[in-house]
Amino acid sequence: MGKQGPLWVLGTMSGTSLDGVDAAMLRTDGQQILDFGPDAYRPYTEAERETIRAAFGKWPCEAGVIEAAEVVETAHVEVMSRFSGFEMAGFHGQTLAHDPAAGRTHQAGNGGLLAEALNTPVVWDFRSNDVQMGGQGAPLAPFFHFACAKYIKASAPLAILNLGGVGNLTWIDPSLPAPEAAGALLAFDTGPANAPINDLMRNRLDLDQDAGGALAGSGRVDEALVQAFLSQGYFHKIPPKSLDRNDFARFYRKTHRLSNADAAATLTAIAAASVARGAEHFPKPVTRLLVTGGGRHNAAMMAELGARMACEVLPIEAVGLNGDMLEAQAFAFLAARVAFGLPTSGPATTGVAAAIGGGQISRPAILSR
Repeated sequence: MGKQGPLWVLGTMSGTSLDGVDAAMLRTDGQQILDFGPDAYRPYTEAERETIRAAFGKWPCEAGVIEAAEVVETAHVEVMSRFSGFEMAGFHGQTLAHDPAAGRTHQAGNGGLLAEALNTPVVWDFRSNDVQMGGQGAPLAPFFHFACAKYIKASAPLAILNLGGVGNLTWIDPSLPAPEAAGALLAFDTGPANAPINDLMRNRLDLDQDAGGALAGSGRVDEALVQAFLSQGYFHKIPPKSLDRNDFARFYRKTHRLSNADAAATLTAIAAASVARGAEHFPKPVTRLLVTGGGRHNAAMMAELGARMACEVLPIEAVGLNGDMLEAQAFAFLAARVAFGLPTSGPATTGVAAAIGGGQISRPAILSR
């Protein structure tokens, strides 16, 4: 980028829960949050969800992937076109498959097409470089979480939990100067979050979600299933570590014998128990867990977290941040870091050998001449 000072960046996120596309503007120099701008949300239609869902687990060139990418690109251009005044954009795309053990990850959507449509530089393909260098490629929001901790002037270690399709947890020591500093962060995927609950609701009741956790709140948790879930190998691995949304699909079949309410309650408890198990890896205890993502709207989920965690559990709005837009803001922040040549992941967040930058920048043809 020619400009060296702060940028207004538009970030986007389309998560594995398939609600829709979040978009939010952020003013940043890639190190500090300087201002928050407007945000918007563009839901997917049910037909669009089905097109993307049919491509889950698939890699480039497989059947259905092109159609899914077209849905993702169209939805992103629609919502991003509502904004003005941004100098570049961060486009995460839609994760269809994630297999870091095999050195590959797949986010559908071409940032070059968006750059032409918006006539603005677009940073995208954030995960591939990390995975190719031996990292997990996820989670990527922790460097932004560190900036959030600085923004709210936190002084003691705290944790930020994102409950999307999969849960991911960031432990932060805000006393350190930068996210790549040794000991500043520890981050990893905790386990399932909304994805299996949403799948249950769709398969059994033809609903998109357990709104507010009402069904789970009326059911009884099968604690034996919760403990059996936690006995799986993933929960004994030392972080950093990451998951695909379908990694535990075989286990979920064990909930088939449960009633709708009991299955929802048990899957909700599994998500919360996975977080509590993950907290055992924290380098130092935290006094508060700040929750972001759609799962914080689920009262049963928040109650389970409160019961299972040894610290205060709060929605991130309690400290003045926007839990619906935090991931979109994160990819605005990461786009700025790419533009300024700063690292976007490190050993304690993805397990990559050294702090590295990810992402590529696509510029519209008119700006590339």
